Amino acid sequence: MPHSSDSSDSSSFSQSPPPSKQDSSDDMRKVQRREKNRIAAQKSRLRQTQKADTLHLESEDLERQNAALRREIKQPDAPLCPILTAAPPPPPEVLYATHSFHQPHISSPRFQH
Repeated sequence: MPHSSDSSDSSSFSQSPPPSKQDSSDDMRKVQRREKNRIAAQKSRLRQTQKADTLHLESEDLERQNAALRREIKQPDAPLCPILTAAPPPPPEVLYATHSFHQPHISSPRFQH
């Protein structure tokens, strides 16, 4: 039994009542919330892009510094770091107490029998 699309389609849809004041205010809130969310997402994407750009520039700068330091290391006639070439300072005098650190305190309850 073939049915025409006009009769079946029109009967399957129900007529919705006209929007009430509550529905229209809810719709307005949805629209405002979506707009606010859209703006927040746009700002978030912009911040992410700026952060990625900053990291990219920093990475390039570190790569240049690294390359310069590697070239400096490879040069045999380059002066070495003054800290590395200076003689180490003499060790400070260390005074050790005559106390033995390996004997338990007898007054400790853990060591009393």
